[in-house]
Amino acid sequence: MPDHLKRVRIIADFQFGRGAGKALFPDGSEFLLSRTKRVRQVTFNGGRIATVRARDGVLTLSMEGGARLHSFLTAPASRVVVMADAVPFVRDGKTAFARHVIEASPDVRASDEVLVVDENDTLLATGQAVLSAVEMQKFKRGAAVDVRSGAGKAD
Repeated sequence: MPDHLKRVRIIADFQFGRGAGKALFPDGSEFLLSRTKRVRQVTFNGGRIATVRARDGVLTLSMEGGARLHSFLTAPASRVVVMADAVPFVRDGKTAFARHVIEASPDVRASDEVLVVDENDTLLATGQAVLSAVEMQKFKRGAAVDVRSGAGKAD
C-alpha cells in the first residue's frame, strides 16, 4: 500500500502544488483498486477523499477532499468565488455559471479541478472548471464550473 499512497500524493502535488498530497491523503488512507490493480478511489475512515480519473489520471475531489485542500491552500489558490445569489444552488450541486463568478484564481485553466467558495471563502462545492479564470470573469453566459459535489449534497 505505501506505493499507492506515494503515487496519489505525487499526483496531488503536481495537480495542486507541493505539500497538497500530504494534506489530502493522511497515513492510513485506503485504496479501492480497479481490476487492473490501479488506484481508483482513495478513502479515509470510510469517507471518499478523491477518485483517480481513469482517462487521464487526474484526481477528482469529494467534499471531504475539497475541505482538506481548502484548509491547506491559501486563498485564492484553486478557488472560484461566486456571488451570494448563486450560493444555495452551487451548495446543492448545481452548475456555477460565469455570470455569477466574482473572482477566480489566476492559475485556473479549463478542465482544472477547483474549489467553489462564497465571498467569505466558505467552501460550497468542488468541480471541474469549464472556462479559464479570465474567461469566467469576462463571460456573462454559460457554465463556469461543472460542480461535482456540493456541501449540501450527500457524496
